[in-house]
Amino acid sequence: MVDTVDDPLEELANLPTVAHPVVSPDGDEVALYYDITGRNELHVLDAETGDLEQWSDGEVPRNARWHLHWGADGDRVYFHRDEGGDEQNDVYALTRDGEVESVVEMEGQVAVQDVGEDVLLVGSNRDGQMNVFRHDLEGGETTKVTDYERAVWTSTLSPSGDRIAYATNETDDFDNRDVYVANADGSDPQNLEIGEVGAEAEPVDWGPDGDRLLVSDNTPDLGRVGVYDLSDDAVTWLGDGEYEESPVTVLPDGERVLALRIRDAVSVPILYDIESGESRELDLPEGVTTFGRIGPNEVCLDGNRLLLQHTAPTKRPELLVYDLESEGPRASNSRAGSEATRESDDHETLLEAEYGPFDRNDFADAEYFTVDSDGVPETSAEAVDHDPADELEIGCLLYDSGERPSPLVVVPHGGPRARDDKAFNLYTQVLASQGFSVLKVNYRGSTGRGREFVERLIEDWGGAEQGDVATAVEHVLETRDWIDEDRVVVFGGSYGGYSAYWQLVQYPDLYDAGIAWIGLTDLEEMYETTMPHYRVELMEKYLGTPEENPDLYEERSPITYAENLSVPLLMVHGVNDSRVPVSQARLFRDRLEELGYEGGEGNDFEYEELGEEGHASTDQDQKLRTFRLLSDFLERRVGTESAAADADD
Repeated sequence: MVDTVDDPLEELANLPTVAHPVVSPDGDEVALYYDITGRNELHVLDAETGDLEQWSDGEVPRNARWHLHWGADGDRVYFHRDEGGDEQNDVYALTRDGEVESVVEMEGQVAVQDVGEDVLLVGSNRDGQMNVFRHDLEGGETTKVTDYERAVWTSTLSPSGDRIAYATNETDDFDNRDVYVANADGSDPQNLEIGEVGAEAEPVDWGPDGDRLLVSDNTPDLGRVGVYDLSDDAVTWLGDGEYEESPVTVLPDGERVLALRIRDAVSVPILYDIESGESRELDLPEGVTTFGRIGPNEVCLDGNRLLLQHTAPTKRPELLVYDLESEGPRASNSRAGSEATRESDDHETLLEAEYGPFDRNDFADAEYFTVDSDGVPETSAEAVDHDPADELEIGCLLYDSGERPSPLVVVPHGGPRARDDKAFNLYTQVLASQGFSVLKVNYRGSTGRGREFVERLIEDWGGAEQGDVATAVEHVLETRDWIDEDRVVVFGGSYGGYSAYWQLVQYPDLYDAGIAWIGLTDLEEMYETTMPHYRVELMEKYLGTPEENPDLYEERSPITYAENLSVPLLMVHGVNDSRVPVSQARLFRDRLEELGYEGGEGNDFEYEELGEEGHASTDQDQKLRTFRLLSDFLERRVGTESAAADADD
């Protein structure tokens, strides 16, 4: 990081960030969240000129967590608003004239899933479980159209508006997820029976004529892309199964499908011809490409130009327009994803990333490597002994801060169904700016490696996946002599916060300090207090219920082994967190005090609750608050000057 920056933490927090870009119905504009003014606001970008117009003035949330939707007429944008980050959203609309209108207000969480000419499809847990509701825009009436015990995901409206597609599970196999098509009012639901029982299938987008449905499925292990013909009740699967792939959208011509392919720690867009099965990767620099939002993706500016976000470890996210040209992929006699050659592709930057006083060379790059792990590291387990699991190749990312010798911060990702990749990450660069190298580990249970890899975490939270993390730490300490083994910190948020707590009580000899942010500590209490769809689709899916598996809930809760804490711990939690309630941190704090640990700066643990904040925040002021807490704790408790260097001085 450049030495000429007076306050790198503030400058990093204030770097403007784009979130949730979505193309207007006519393809001429892009609505997005952007905090170029210092606060998150809704902006609209002209897709031809690049001119940016601010529509909102404080009406939208400070935290840009939730996605945006255009109205069908292109004159309004729907957004979600909650109270201080509690994610109990209601739906509002903002017009070109700056008028704000309340559209859907219900108890619980509400999220727009699709928009029609005169209707919104929203998901809501108003009645307990997440189900689909239909909101009539003219009459203002909201009607429940599904009523399942398991959560309903990704509902999408057919082009004519007479049908909906969605995903849920009615089988006894908890890991299963099926695609349903029903009438627009939810009547006559039909399970399309895509894939095998126990696999996960989801609808993503309708074809322009409403006769095809773009779907995903992981029956063969790796995620695959399919086009379901509703007239023939048959699926055309695209690709050869070499990589994990996920569908994005059907292009307006109805003949091509856009998808994302995961390869190690990068993701690349891929274009499929439905009829021939021919594919080609779009020509972009190495990094991570994303499109819009989850669900029906408004990414096409016209038939051959796509809006995408692209990023890399040292490249902040920027908006690109990718020109597919007019003729599409060349025909091929081979199906199953044969790669076409292409003489030229063209893309241009529509909205450049801002770097403030920095340039790309100031950021730490990522080295990708793998380690073999059976889930049992050499470091002694102080909480739960485990037998070795299957030995797997575990992917890792290492960011070198340039400090010599360098302290190390280990950052397990959240989810747990998620992954770390070669995208720009602000928290990583904050740590690097303070002299800390960063290690990230895609432990068993992470995405991008198929269904079997994900399901290895079922009934094993706090098990082999935590051993994978510790094994990767041991590997880095053994192979990088520039890492200071006496200054190793674990830091994580959400499930990564659970991992931070668990690493400290399971492998205390490996770490010199820890930071647990919005993390889980008491699994039974978490089950009782989290939102219903997290209770069922996260807790029950992975652990069963506390009634079914009381011993597992107790055994894999960090609070059970709080007495193993032997290094300084910083606990940070938002008071309005509805995913991982703040009671999780308060219970661990109280248990430490019962055991005789002392809280406060310089003592055994430090504790901070963040007001007006829920499950993390993108707001610049709130990010800066967290950055300063992290930096201050790390400087006081670990420092960037090693003990050996101090002794030499």
